[in-house]
Amino acid sequence: MRFLLITDTFPPDINGVARTLATLADGLKQRGHEIEIVTTLEASPELAQEPYKRHTVMAMPLPGYPGLRMGFTTTWQMQALYETFRPDALYIATETPLGIASIRAANKMGIPMVSGFHTNFQTYLEDYALPGLETVAQGLLRSLHNQTARTLTPSADTAAMLTRWGIQNVGVLGRGVDTDLFSPSRRSLELRESWGVDEKTPVALYVGRVAAEKNLVLLTQAFAAFREIYPAAPCVVVGDGPKLKSLQTEHPEFIYTGAKTGEDLAAHYASADAFLFPSITETFGNVVLEAMSSGLVTTAYDYAAPRQLIRSGENGFLAPFDDESAFLDQCRMAARAWNEAPLRQAARQAAQDLGWQRVIEQFESELTSVIGTTSSQHSA
Repeated sequence: MRFLLITDTFPPDINGVARTLATLADGLKQRGHEIEIVTTLEASPELAQEPYKRHTVMAMPLPGYPGLRMGFTTTWQMQALYETFRPDALYIATETPLGIASIRAANKMGIPMVSGFHTNFQTYLEDYALPGLETVAQGLLRSLHNQTARTLTPSADTAAMLTRWGIQNVGVLGRGVDTDLFSPSRRSLELRESWGVDEKTPVALYVGRVAAEKNLVLLTQAFAAFREIYPAAPCVVVGDGPKLKSLQTEHPEFIYTGAKTGEDLAAHYASADAFLFPSITETFGNVVLEAMSSGLVTTAYDYAAPRQLIRSGENGFLAPFDDESAFLDQCRMAARAWNEAPLRQAARQAAQDLGWQRVIEQFESELTSVIGTTSSQHSA
């Protein structure tokens, strides 16, 4: 089969959506399908030999967030691309102008589509100086997704939210983790020494975008709560984003590593001991799965991936959604339990049950199942 994946973000971008889509594309290619990608960024030199053709479109930075881009194209341009590649089905992972033009062109040509809801952008509006538009955004998202045969999202919580909005045919496509890459065996004494600790002192870690929607104020409070129990514990921030400089200025006591990928990222996870993740805007939270696979004591809110993966007190710690006081209490619990081998082993085991192969097989099934449908069967 011939599948076209359409997305604003794709490697070399460093984020969970880009990594997920690259993994899915690679998996489909390995299963014998012909894959092409439409995105907003050229491949980096090390990706020049990627196993699929990449088409790049015009893009502009998301207002207030130069690290993210919105793709722009026309219906006519997408029709021309479809005429050349002749895809059997599309996967449209964006609701920006790139996604809108892609859906319009597919409707005109009768090409079946599956859409993806990967990011809660509607909840970011207030953080990025666009308050009061969440209801408008929901209406736009409903209109777009209901023109596709199926909408996939990574967690049951998000699927229920989309259904409440009136989006039809919502399905859950979970996430996986490379347990060989994200493993306790990647622990680096040299890296820990660079952070100023031996094996008797825990390291608290955050991995993700350093951005307003990640609840950074609570993150700083979580680090402080952890250090109430272990005052000498380093607090390490792995990632980049629009709030990095201000966070560095306000909290020079934290260790900032910048964005990491591959084995370097895996070593940073494995060399820490506790993972504190206060975000309340995730559709899934890939970093939680990576942290648990690395054997970390993870603290997060009870929704999305943490709800699926964490049994509080057994393999991590959960707080009721958006209850900041409870979250900080759980961070203190994590500080006390950081070196409990059964808890850390249970975290690793929970992740080992979630490999990528089953996700790729489901994704393949979702795409092939819509072939033969027409836009008139599912248009808004």
